[in-house]
Amino acid sequence: MPGAIYAEGLVKTFGDVKALDGVDLDVPEGTVLGLLGPNGAGKTTAVRCLTTLLRPDSGKLLVAGLDVLKQPNEVRRSIGLSGQFAAVDEYLTGRENLQMVGQLYQMKAKAAKARADQLLDQFNLADAADRTAKTYSGGMRRRLDLAAALVVSPPVMFMDEPTTGLDPRNRQMLWEVIKQLVSGGTTLLLTTQYLEEADHLAHDIAVVDHGRVIARGTSDQLKARTGGERVEVVVHERDHIAIASEVLLGFGKGDTTVEEHTRKLTVPVTGGAKLLAEVIRELDSRGIEIDDIGLRRPTLDDVFLSLTGHLAEEKAEDNGTDTNQTPKDRKQKKEAAK
Repeated sequence: MPGAIYAEGLVKTFGDVKALDGVDLDVPEGTVLGLLGPNGAGKTTAVRCLTTLLRPDSGKLLVAGLDVLKQPNEVRRSIGLSGQFAAVDEYLTGRENLQMVGQLYQMKAKAAKARADQLLDQFNLADAADRTAKTYSGGMRRRLDLAAALVVSPPVMFMDEPTTGLDPRNRQMLWEVIKQLVSGGTTLLLTTQYLEEADHLAHDIAVVDHGRVIARGTSDQLKARTGGERVEVVVHERDHIAIASEVLLGFGKGDTTVEEHTRKLTVPVTGGAKLLAEVIRELDSRGIEIDDIGLRRPTLDDVFLSLTGHLAEEKAEDNGTDTNQTPKDRKQKKEAAK
């Protein structure tokens, strides 16, 4: 039986660009699916198709048991959506924005006001409740937009990179809100480039690249695919990076990754703490002073690198700034990059 969010063979093209190329998703009720991918992978396009904002070229889509293509109005009444960019009315106050959303959902005025007050407190916006949204900072607008998506506590939620622009404190606060929603039975599809966020919140993760799901599983399952452990070394002198890389290559089970600006080297290994001691002795015998060294499990960054050949924050698409492109070309590329 399909889950609360279900997609089969989802395809969407923009001109010659295939943004989605046969995506399959299945999110059981009351769970979180983290849709992970770089800019231009197709995450936002998938969300827009599932939330009735964009009609796919082909595919079967079900949300809350409803056919997205045949029952779009019923789907809209069953979902909440927080997009990549805050969608608030700048000329209304924070309180008025939330009350308006409640009344659009046909809540009585008293109930809409009470819910607005509750959300303003929950998202630390009570002190600014009666200021117009145009006076809010970017992070405050983001929080107001997220609050608006939760006015009616829908059974299915879509959050498209919800913590972009939030400081660490507010990001943690939103994570707690998401956990409370899911514990209450809400199903959530979360797109993100913050690998820590997917690791922290998602029951299941789908990795998307070039419009296709290239891997699926829990965080631990995806990390297990990468295999082994990692030795990380931070050398004291930048001139010692090459020699340290040579040393690690002798102990490693794969290529050494070097971050020049932080002087950090990482290599996959097997052997645990015993091997770590051997690495330290060899570095010392070569006269290489180190600032830090450690042994860790693979992260989702490692998973992404092994699956796609690049990190999640890399591979940003052209945002349409090429002056040789026509406005139509730029528009199509922007759509595809979502």
